[in-house]
Amino acid sequence: MKPNELDKDLRAGLRPAYLLAGEEPLLRDDALAAIRTAVLQGVAEDFNLDRLSGESVTPAELEESLRGLPVMAPRRLVILSEPEKKRGGGKALTDALAAQVKELCEQQQTVLVVTAARVDRRARWVKAFAQPAVVLDCDPPKGGRSVAAFVKREAAHQGLELESGAAELMAERIGPQLLMLRQEISKVALLAGPGEPISRAHVEASAGQLAEQPVWDLTDAIGAGRTAEAVALLARMLNAGAASPALLGVLAGHFRKLARLRSGGSVSGPPFVVKKLESQARRYTAGRLLACLQAIHEADTALKGAGSLPPELTLERLVIGLAG
Repeated sequence: MKPNELDKDLRAGLRPAYLLAGEEPLLRDDALAAIRTAVLQGVAEDFNLDRLSGESVTPAELEESLRGLPVMAPRRLVILSEPEKKRGGGKALTDALAAQVKELCEQQQTVLVVTAARVDRRARWVKAFAQPAVVLDCDPPKGGRSVAAFVKREAAHQGLELESGAAELMAERIGPQLLMLRQEISKVALLAGPGEPISRAHVEASAGQLAEQPVWDLTDAIGAGRTAEAVALLARMLNAGAASPALLGVLAGHFRKLARLRSGGSVSGPPFVVKKLESQARRYTAGRLLACLQAIHEADTALKGAGSLPPELTLERLVIGLAG
């Protein structure tokens, strides 16, 4: 099932188990939020929501959680992340998971959501998510048409109208970076004005030529501590018309990955990219990464009007602090 089909599926009724599989965290997060709302329906989460990590949970703990009863609610929700990441091998856990998914299909009191960046579709535990359970494909869109289709769906979700060609131009300028696209749509809507459709001219005025390679050059320079190079790259991108919120979104995503790695977690991506991120994460203490994320949050607040400095200077000071 595709992410854009989930809302309709949820309106038709809840499934006993969902596997959110794919490398696009925004799609996984959005799907998880929609399922969570549908399952819990605003009831207290203290007794009706369990979050389990595949790195640490045992098969017995998973079974116990799934057999728990909801408290003053029709259902409870169990969320399991990355079941194949268990240290020392996760076969016992995934075997138990496959068996538990089959049992869940015979009851209505517990809903299981499993999230995983990468899965082998041939694996027994993945195949267990057959009807009435379901696998939700959360890989990023491939190709300009798919990215433009995401832009159109996101604009509709935000209650915005796009004129012909606006989605295609935004997809071309920003590419398959979904969080940045979401932020850019909101920003262009402000430029267009309340109730006005978003045109190609609005996108031209707002979205700079944010080429993917310079963005990663910038994060590489920051992560490696090459402050002067990072500042120069930032200036070059801003002079070329790159959107400040889009750049800030890239930095936020990059440092969230570093923080995840520093805390013992994992990130998805090609091996050479993961190796580079692991090397950068070792430069920072866990406390410093939290401070970096806080600094990014403060810069975001400043860019939204709470700061007194020009956006370019706000970003320059942030980059110096992140790389130093």
